[in-house]
Amino acid sequence: MTTDAPTSARVDAWLWAVRLFKSRSLATAACRAGHVRVNGERAKPATAVGIGDEIVVRGGERERVVEVRRVLVKRVGAPVAAAAMIDRSPEPLPREVYAVPRRERGSGRPTKRERREIERLRGY
Repeated sequence: MTTDAPTSARVDAWLWAVRLFKSRSLATAACRAGHVRVNGERAKPATAVGIGDEIVVRGGERERVVEVRRVLVKRVGAPVAAAAMIDRSPEPLPREVYAVPRRERGSGRPTKRERREIERLRGY
């Protein structure tokens, strides 16, 4: 009996195994919502991934682009997870881009225009 490494795995299980998601159910939900692409195609949770596939995960703070170097089906430690993928994600934007402007203290309530600008910046 040989213990060969698997040649493919479900995309939701692989994303969870390499620690891109905290739980497999979160990875499954991201796939169902259309936030995961495998080789440019929208991926369902059961989409098979193999060595050399490119996975793009949108959502959260930034977009993650990873290439599969090793197929995993069980969650592993951080060093093994890092070795199982090549991270080609773009650099995150600087924190200044996300900064919400502050009003001067004591300047009174915001006007309707200012309130709408604040809500637009915060994404409401």
